Amino acid sequence: MIVNQAIAIIIGYLVGSIPTAYLVTRLVKGKDIRQLGGGNVGGLNVFREVGRWPALAVGIVDLGKGAAAVAIAYWLLGVPQLFVLLAGLAAVIGHNWMVWLKFSGGKGMGATMGALAVILPVYGYWQGMVIFLGVILIPFIITRNVALSTGI
Repeated sequence: MIVNQAIAIIIGYLVGSIPTAYLVTRLVKGKDIRQLGGGNVGGLNVFREVGRWPALAVGIVDLGKGAAAVAIAYWLLGVPQLFVLLAGLAAVIGHNWMVWLKFSGGKGMGATMGALAVILPVYGYWQGMVIFLGVILIPFIITRNVALSTGI
């Protein structure tokens, strides 16, 4: 049981640390996203510096990283709720501090939303997802500033 709990956290971190924005930017532009724009390894920087469609791909995969970490912990490893949450947190930490990129990374919003998209409905807290999205969408609608709305 303790082995599965440790595996859930390790898998969460490794899945989260897949450098999606870096890989997509290398494939599309042949450049290092850390050298473009704000230097952030995330979907927003890809959107600004590479384009809409590559950013959409990054966003979908980043959501999937958080969701996959939680799904693996919950359905495949069958760990207790605390370790499902820790696997999701590990995915966000992995996204923010990617071992493959010398511990640089994104802001974690995609991985967080992906993890919550699985955690909240599984544990019967779908209202929490509505509140979470509202906290992001309301500032975005008012300011039209993605960085500000996700930073709140």
